[in-house]
Amino acid sequence: MSYRYLLFYKPYNVLSQFTDDSPVEQRRSTLKDFIPVTDVYPVGRLDHDSEGLMLLTNHGQLQHQLSNPKFEHPRTYWAQVDRIPTEAALAHLRQGIKIQNYNTRPAQVSLIPEPDIPPRDPPIRFRKNVPTAWIEITLTEGKNRQVRRMTAAIGFPTLRLVRVALLKGLVDSVSNRNAELCLTGLAPGQWRDLTPEELDPLLKLLHRRQTRSDR
Repeated sequence: MSYRYLLFYKPYNVLSQFTDDSPVEQRRSTLKDFIPVTDVYPVGRLDHDSEGLMLLTNHGQLQHQLSNPKFEHPRTYWAQVDRIPTEAALAHLRQGIKIQNYNTRPAQVSLIPEPDIPPRDPPIRFRKNVPTAWIEITLTEGKNRQVRRMTAAIGFPTLRLVRVALLKGLVDSVSNRNAELCLTGLAPGQWRDLTPEELDPLLKLLHRRQTRSDR
């Protein structure tokens, strides 16, 4: 079997699946509207109102490992939030916060300058007298709408959310090559195959993790 590994920049209001079973008048765009490759499936999900990086593959073992919470694989987001978060508020996110009777794991969180990314279509609703800010947050878990619930819990609701990287900071210890996957070179709605340079450290890293977990 020939495996495929695709990176896709999911636009806003696109479902992270290939079909939509909603009534015809309520249907939204799906992955099928952008990706003509058959028999590949998303590794994890991205909410319809979020944007950014998705990995798709027909490699079942890799899909399982990246989706399994026990492996704690990092996911990095840029979130535009209402108003300017205080350092104390960001510290709550770093330490973990309670949302819906669940305590989140510690996260990497920092304020960042406004990133150079394509505008959202449609744009967010700006309020003239209310500033916004951007934060970068890296999670090692993927609860439903987690980033939005975390920022809302500290009083700074998320207005726009873009996933920009997977596996940030993970390095294959043997080849010393970075396994991180990112949006670089993609525009909203575009996809491409992983390069050999991206795929090799990813597969080696995950293979070694699987081997250790099976012992």
